[in-house]
Amino acid sequence: MSNIVIEAKGISKTYDEAVNALCIFNDLNFRLLEGESVSVLGSSGSGKTTLLNIIGGLDKASAGQVSLCDTDLSACSEKKLTSLRNKHLGFVYQFHHLLAEFTALENVAMPLYIAGVSRKKANAKALEMLGMVGLSSRVEHKPSELSGGERQRVAIARALVNEPKCVLMDEPTGNLDETTAKKIQTIMLNLKEKLGTSFVIVTHDTQLAHKMDRVMMMEEGSLRELEKVES
Repeated sequence: MSNIVIEAKGISKTYDEAVNALCIFNDLNFRLLEGESVSVLGSSGSGKTTLLNIIGGLDKASAGQVSLCDTDLSACSEKKLTSLRNKHLGFVYQFHHLLAEFTALENVAMPLYIAGVSRKKANAKALEMLGMVGLSSRVEHKPSELSGGERQRVAIARALVNEPKCVLMDEPTGNLDETTAKKIQTIMLNLKEKLGTSFVIVTHDTQLAHKMDRVMMMEEGSLRELEKVES
């Protein structure tokens, strides 16, 4: 049986408003296995990003339990939580969040610099990852010198440079034109096969969603699995 990377049991998220409590979702269960890819579809405001933030340890559930690689996140100190995220998770967002003053190579290597890896080893690993996303010729370019698709590819390389168990993606192609989005999709699928990394992708793109191993729908505070549509 495959190892469980992320498991959420009975999680709920409620925000306290001035008059009434706002329940985003209630009693959700979610499991991600090693090497598995899962997409989460849903309308804006349905709670997809909130779910992603909770299973990634960036937000806390109001109830329930989330485990990352058999570690209960609710029992972790902030320092331990940060260490777990850095070791096991990569994050990619709709907007790349690259550091403008650094080159593509330095942006990708940054998580390794922070982890205390020598600059020589960090740069070598970053160069390898940039090669995997087809940007070997752009390593010395800063974000302002890259196209939108290239910036997103740098962000994907950065998320993978630590060889995490899982990469969490929030609308990774949502800010790209259709042609560029398809290129990014192909790169992500190739990396999944090559590296065996697990992926959770929140998206509005049904075509991308159905290329994942499993497709989930967030709707009216619940999460259910959809039948896959083969493309």
